Amino acid sequence: MASKICTICAKKSSMGWTLVKLRGKFNPTQKVRRYPNLQWARFGGKRVLACAKCIKAMAKV
Repeated sequence: MASKICTICAKKSSMGWTLVKLRGKFNPTQKVRRYPNLQWARFGGKRVLACAKCIKAMAKV
């Protein structure tokens, strides 16, 4: 299984919070892990996992 890290910019998952509009003392927010938008792409003849931002930047070069 491939890891969830971009091979070009090393972007990885981060922790965030779910937003609950009506939050009180007895309704706390929960932590959620957010993953980067990784896609399989070909760079230099190899298939690599790259984030969408890197793929978009490499298309301009």
